[in-house]
Amino acid sequence: MGVRVGVPKDAPAGIAELYERDRTCRSLGIALEQVAPGRAVMRMRVGQDMVNGHGMAHGGFLFLFADAAFAYACNGYGPVTVAQSAQVSFLLPAAVDDELIAEAVERTRSGRSGIYDVTVRRADGTVVAEFRGQSVMLTGGARPPRG
Repeated sequence: MGVRVGVPKDAPAGIAELYERDRTCRSLGIALEQVAPGRAVMRMRVGQDMVNGHGMAHGGFLFLFADAAFAYACNGYGPVTVAQSAQVSFLLPAAVDDELIAEAVERTRSGRSGIYDVTVRRADGTVVAEFRGQSVMLTGGARPPRG
């Protein structure tokens, strides 16, 4: 029933290390299923500890999930890239045990900036949320040291 946590063998250089340091995704069981420069697909199962008082997946977890896919898509190029801004539209609720898929796709990239759209779906294809993130590449480009 759990989601397999890991990194695809064909992931761009540095992505495995980035995921290894991503304690949040690993602790929540968020798996990175596909990743390439400008694109990422992640999978997560909604747990009991991820719901709000209404019994629905908390919007913060849905935002985190979409934001993670956005992060891997824009970091697939190599240089350290972070969110400059992001917004999410919650369309339908997700429930405990729903398996969710977040697919991030680059819309445009120019200089140090990029725009990415992420669609969060249930495993049956029903769209739960739409996310748009704007990225900025940090100067220097090197990944931060481990530690």
